[in-house]
Amino acid sequence: MRIIGTGSALPKKIVSNDMLSEFLDTSDEWITARTGIKTRHIITEERFEELATEAAGRALDASGLSPDDIDYIICSNVSNLYITPHLSSLIQGNLGIKGPNCPTMDVNAACVGFVHSLDLCDALLSTGRARNILLVAAEECTRFCDWNDRNCTVLFGDGAGAVVVTRGDNLLASRLTSVPMPDVIVYKNPMEATPYESGEGIDTRQPLVMKGREVFRMAVTSASRDINRMVADAGLTLADIDHFLLHQANLRINEAIRDNLKVPEERFPTNVQRFGNTSSASIPLLLDEGVREGRIKRGDTLLLSAFGAGFVTGTMILKY
Repeated sequence: MRIIGTGSALPKKIVSNDMLSEFLDTSDEWITARTGIKTRHIITEERFEELATEAAGRALDASGLSPDDIDYIICSNVSNLYITPHLSSLIQGNLGIKGPNCPTMDVNAACVGFVHSLDLCDALLSTGRARNILLVAAEECTRFCDWNDRNCTVLFGDGAGAVVVTRGDNLLASRLTSVPMPDVIVYKNPMEATPYESGEGIDTRQPLVMKGREVFRMAVTSASRDINRMVADAGLTLADIDHFLLHQANLRINEAIRDNLKVPEERFPTNVQRFGNTSSASIPLLLDEGVREGRIKRGDTLLLSAFGAGFVTGTMILKY
């Protein structure tokens, strides 16, 4: 597997910490001190599937391929308006890919979905099941926030990132893990169930619930462990990694991981300060930003690391 194009898209609406403090018991100082986040993008006027398609189109343009060259579409997504049809099929239609020889698939591995999907791409390409895969990570995280709860609302933003991958030998090492801890980060489907016998509706709506301290501890411990293991498995050292692209959940988490690894700050790019936690879209957003600004160049060695609900992790090393 090798990446031949990147793209991203963000909603136009930017919400600052001061704007949140107008209706929440919070302040810029409180949010910044705990998360490092200053602003986030939130979907208001846009249609979510169009934002995802915009990111996909930019990745396609960067790859030099046409929509007809794509023979598989994978979308990493946790929450959006549609339960069915799945988001990847909507993107397929928006791009004008008529099919039927382009399967589409959605993946939900929470914030690790992009890394999980890249690993799946490598498997599909290695076995000859696909030649060119469009991978989109699109998230509307603000949809599952309780806008009266400062603990979660201040963390999240919306956005989409995408890559086009084709056959190659650029993946050097990959590791996915999962430990069943279902109560650490929980979001139940916001729908009303109507039991057949009683006919009475039961409101099952519940905003995102997160045990922040436990997530912090698990994220720092698991990411530090997996990064060290991946570097060793690839026969490299930490000094051989040009860019550490970590899930942008919380600036304090990433700083703790960087301190554990003793890696210089310039090799640990972040954008959570401007975008907030965009779940599985955060790494492709960070990747596309680095590529378009010229900081990430062909031949650079990248380490991707993400953690999320489950509790799941994903780490991989690849040549860009």
